Amino acid sequence: MKDIEARLEGMVEGVFARVFKGGIRPVEIARRMTREMDHRRSVGVSGETVVPNHFVVTLAPDDSAELSGVSDSLARELAHAGREHARSEGYHFMGPLTVELVEDATQRLSTFGIAASMLQGEGGKGAGSLLLPTGERVVLGEFVVTVGRLPDCTITLNDPNVSRNHAEIHPYANGYKVFDLGSTNGTKVNDVPVGEHELADGDRIMFGGTTIEFAAS
Repeated sequence: MKDIEARLEGMVEGVFARVFKGGIRPVEIARRMTREMDHRRSVGVSGETVVPNHFVVTLAPDDSAELSGVSDSLARELAHAGREHARSEGYHFMGPLTVELVEDATQRLSTFGIAASMLQGEGGKGAGSLLLPTGERVVLGEFVVTVGRLPDCTITLNDPNVSRNHAEIHPYANGYKVFDLGSTNGTKVNDVPVGEHELADGDRIMFGGTTIEFAAS
């Protein structure tokens, strides 16, 4: 959590410090989120530790007005912080981790509330999938997908133009990013070479000579 707090403290020194004039600090919201995960964890049907993945943060009207214009950025950073905490603790989610910032007339100025819940992702765990050339569909979730020729990769491609460890797909904000791992022939998205790229619905990802399509649901 120290790394997460340091990351969010950095925000306080920038734009979010000017937004939250009333005294609310993003790092405090992140701490409350992680406490909710810790306190409400339960054991899933497969024995994994499952924690809340949907958080609604309520703000007083004046605080919400000050936040206008940067709420999406803050929600993304809070979701990223929550994922990092879950990974460090070995927690699992029932679906994508999402954060909503909403106005609540009953909330006192300079305070915030948090409601946490467990929501199943559409079509099962996660939100997103990869359609392979074979017609097989790989459902994404809150975990890293590895792509390459090695048999222990999540997706093993029998393609001489694919490196042994070619690329990874990571959860990012409310979606996913593909990262090339310095592969010999590179990674392309919609025919454009990329080092990293946030995926959008319908993107065609080319690893070497193999194309895989990303679907956002």
